[in-house]
Amino acid sequence: MKKQFSIIFITFLFFNGVNAQGLLGKSEQIFTRQDTLRGSITKERAWWDVKYYHLNIKVNPTDSTISGSNTIRYKVLEEYNTMQIDLQNPMNIYKVIQDGVALKYRREGNAFFIELIAPQTKGTIKELTIFYGGKPKVAVNPPWDGGITWKKDTNGNLFIASSCQGLGASVWWPNKDHMYDEVDTMLISVNVPKNLMDVSNGRLLSVKQLKDGTKTYNWYVSNPINNYGVNINIGDYVSFSEKYKGEKGDLDCNYYVLRDNLAKAKKQFQDVPRMLKAFEHWFGPYPFYEDSYKLIEAPYLGMEHQSSVTYGNGFQNGYRGRDLSGTGWGLKFDFIIIHESGHEWFANNITYKDIADMWIHESFTNYSESLFVEYYYGKDAGFEYVRGTRKGINNDKPIIGNYGVNNEGSGDMYPKGGNMLHTLRQIVNDDEKWRGMLRGLNSTFYHQTVTTKQIEDYLSQQVGINLSTVFNQYLRDTRIPTLEYFFKDNQVGYRWTNCISGFNMPVKVTLNGKEELLKPETEWKNLPTITENSKLEIDKNFYVAGFNITE
Repeated sequence: MKKQFSIIFITFLFFNGVNAQGLLGKSEQIFTRQDTLRGSITKERAWWDVKYYHLNIKVNPTDSTISGSNTIRYKVLEEYNTMQIDLQNPMNIYKVIQDGVALKYRREGNAFFIELIAPQTKGTIKELTIFYGGKPKVAVNPPWDGGITWKKDTNGNLFIASSCQGLGASVWWPNKDHMYDEVDTMLISVNVPKNLMDVSNGRLLSVKQLKDGTKTYNWYVSNPINNYGVNINIGDYVSFSEKYKGEKGDLDCNYYVLRDNLAKAKKQFQDVPRMLKAFEHWFGPYPFYEDSYKLIEAPYLGMEHQSSVTYGNGFQNGYRGRDLSGTGWGLKFDFIIIHESGHEWFANNITYKDIADMWIHESFTNYSESLFVEYYYGKDAGFEYVRGTRKGINNDKPIIGNYGVNNEGSGDMYPKGGNMLHTLRQIVNDDEKWRGMLRGLNSTFYHQTVTTKQIEDYLSQQVGINLSTVFNQYLRDTRIPTLEYFFKDNQVGYRWTNCISGFNMPVKVTLNGKEELLKPETEWKNLPTITENSKLEIDKNFYVAGFNITE
């Protein structure tokens, strides 16, 4: 009921001369030099392409510090001698070495500028090692306010994890902290106390026992990975595994949970093969067979770390036991397993270049929840679920944020973005074509970083309609488009209002019991009707409002 009221409210404002965009539009934001250094492709980033990281660290719970090094292998794209590396306060870089020579560097807030001595010849592969350490920011409300979480389990054992989307991986390790350039491969070496285990991304190569009694876990990632997808999970873990027979063969699925939760996990994690079956159907093969799939218990709700999905939903269905859709279907599955794993396709396989385009991650993954429901419980159930999520839409500010300053848009990117995609599906009106489009996205942009324009152009091309006004309406505006209509002289007149200029999205309606596909514009159009006592119903799967001005 909440969303129905909001639709009526916005429509009322429009027809009483109030511009809803003015009411709901985002406020002006002020960005700093640090925002630009964090969020833009600076000259000191653009000239080199990161190829490989070896992150080699010691996690010391006694004083909540992390120390170690990151060896960076890169390709020179253009000759230049200043490199930007990001590491956030209060962490610090102590030394940078290239070719055995210590390099000079200067700090500007969270960015370090390293002066390179050796010739940086275009096309060559170079390497340097950064030594660093300190007490990383403690996560206040992970994963939303990220950093490092330092907790203990019910047995008094340490329980430590990283989570840093938006905030940036540079909160705990030095790197090129911009999403446009993903590292091709990575070795993650994590030294922990002897009674604990670290689980990170990729596959476990080895565990090395050190003389001081500590252990170092070495994990290798063989696929490109985004920075925030890199993680550490440290605890008193036990594990179990299975093989999923998927589209590309056997997929290794490995599960790590705290010792006391093994029995609960073996039951609850049965949602993983169900998820894989549904999502491989809709999206194509799981994108990281080489690196396996892992689900790891964490001391916070969860996050889509690549091949290392973290889980803290209490071994229960729903979102912490609640159904976000309010339909009942959300209690048929474990929200965190389904949603966070859906990000393996949309976030980790297809990754935004700029966080302003975060909707590419969240809108498709929000929609994946309804596709999971549809796969197991039928089309009507899936449709009901996605419509139910509309009650979470605020229409407070545009879904797309500001570019070049590490600024994400409205949280509406989840339910509103999902409903935008559901609306597009109705326009396509062909379930197999729609499925082919989703699979095509994951094959066309396989292991790539992308822009909104690339996704918009792909969808428009596949649908065969220029969808630019649709995307502008739902991604860049806050108003709910309203189909205004009237009946007169055995005709129905109709147009779009409360929308951007030129909005021309097709919409399905039932007119006197017969389904029609109308193609409204912002100017009046007319269609003959049988009688003046006509009735028009808008297909409820379109996220729009309606207003009959003859009543």
